[in-house]
Amino acid sequence: MTKKNQPKRLRIKEWEENDRPREKMMKFGASTLSNAELLAILIGSGNKGESAVELSQRILSHYDNQLESLSKSSIHQLISGFHGIGEAKAITIIAALELSKRLSFSTNGNLVGIKSSNDIYNLMKPDLIGKSSEEAWIIFLNAGNKVISKKKMSSGGLNICIFDIRLIIHEAMKQLASGIIMVHNHPSGNLEPSVQDKEATHKMAESCKICDIKLIDHVIISNSGYFSFYEKGLIH
Repeated sequence: MTKKNQPKRLRIKEWEENDRPREKMMKFGASTLSNAELLAILIGSGNKGESAVELSQRILSHYDNQLESLSKSSIHQLISGFHGIGEAKAITIIAALELSKRLSFSTNGNLVGIKSSNDIYNLMKPDLIGKSSEEAWIIFLNAGNKVISKKKMSSGGLNICIFDIRLIIHEAMKQLASGIIMVHNHPSGNLEPSVQDKEATHKMAESCKICDIKLIDHVIISNSGYFSFYEKGLIH
């Protein structure tokens, strides 16, 4: 088919009203929109060759239609990887995805409670699955084992990360935390704790006792699952 005979591409403004993302959202609610349509609302416009929805579909396809994967991209990656995405649009996308992460901390305004190691895994896997280097995180909890916050404390190489005890204790006191949970990832996929992991856990437990803070668990995460020091009887 020659360019002359190709059908005219319609702009979103020329679509049937019920098919336009913004109008559809107003009429039927946000839950009726696809991920691409929601993303299209965020970016507002496409480029010369694609509508906002088409550009959004291409972005999502690049990340295997996984919002989790998209949320790990940087502003620079979005700008350089997709024609039509400038700094403002990239910032809007990353900000919206960060808000969705933070929403996972609360349900109906209440802090999320930790009842098991599996809860820890589900809370932290969006931050750690797929990372190419080790990262050390701490979850800070109140007296009722409700999450106050989670914070990355350090990042290292493929096989090492550091838990700075003094920094962690200082942060726990600043947040008035009654308990903490150590979390880090193993990019290699091996869930077995190293000698260094065990030593760091022991030192952290001893330091927490002195400060009347409870070390609740230390969880190692990989793409294949998790290892819990508490479940294995290595934390009492």
